Amino acid sequence: MSDHKTIVEWAKPTPDFLKGRYSREHTWSFDGGATVLASSSPSIVPVPLSNPAGVDPEEGFIAAISSCHMLTFLDLARRKGFAVERYRDEAVGHMAKNAEGVMWVSEVILNPQIAYTGEKQPTQAEVDELHHAAHKLCFIGNSVKTDVKVAPAR
Repeated sequence: MSDHKTIVEWAKPTPDFLKGRYSREHTWSFDGGATVLASSSPSIVPVPLSNPAGVDPEEGFIAAISSCHMLTFLDLARRKGFAVERYRDEAVGHMAKNAEGVMWVSEVILNPQIAYTGEKQPTQAEVDELHHAAHKLCFIGNSVKTDVKVAPAR
């Protein structure tokens, strides 16, 4: 159907590379022109070898899941005639060890807070159904084995 490209680039060789003493700072570049500073998480690789100002892969993964859910939700809400004024999600990802003892993002909890405008306001049941449908239709959510839960503010 479609292809999506990113460029991930790292180039900071140091004499201590083979000793593990090298910067994990790198960039993510996207086809629309945006470039984002990225790095390993300081919780995994200590500063100064990581840069806390950069987006780490775990944060990027969580953001991709949250963003996809939001975009799907907005389209579904629009189709139902609900005018969304604001959508904010404080998504959280949990890391754990799998059965083989390897770390992975085992769970992502989406915590959307949504404000609507206009006369047609959704009931809580309609909001729950919109989230359920968005979860089922989200491209990224359908591409991962991580347990994604939606816990909207009530």
